[in-house]
Amino acid sequence: MKTMTKLLLATAGVFLSLSVLAKDGLVLGAVGPVPSAVATANANAGTLVAYSAYDVTADFNSRDPNRPVYSDYRIYSNRGKLLRKVHNDSGTIFQDPRRVTLPAGSYRVLARANGYGYVTVPVTIEADRTTILRLTGNWSASYQFNQTNAVRLPDGQIVGYRAAPE
Repeated sequence: MKTMTKLLLATAGVFLSLSVLAKDGLVLGAVGPVPSAVATANANAGTLVAYSAYDVTADFNSRDPNRPVYSDYRIYSNRGKLLRKVHNDSGTIFQDPRRVTLPAGSYRVLARANGYGYVTVPVTIEADRTTILRLTGNWSASYQFNQTNAVRLPDGQIVGYRAAPE
């Protein structure tokens, strides 16, 4: 009887821990700025560019309803306070995501990733640097990633450069 009770308690513990993980979604390693990033205009702030998954809802009122648009995302403080909701469309014909200027520091981004739904990614913003978060894949060959400097999704897709340890 004692063995059966222990087994039931262990099974319940596993299911409870899995339900907590599913509720919070996937949390990735911290992403930092591109090593050779282009300088920004403000020396006290840096820039975040998040290539979130494409928005699946069409905007038939736009000039080009067939143009893919990156999905919106949210930026939180490390303590979980919502700082900003980002409509992730640059508003230009180039189909780029919005560039967001943030004070240097650490943040958490909640965004959609292709094939994973919503993921939480800690990001580090450094003054005068650009941090790129790519949740759609498609890094160009000019970026130099290796096994130690990349943050990846479970399928191996690279989402950005690993942030330097604090």
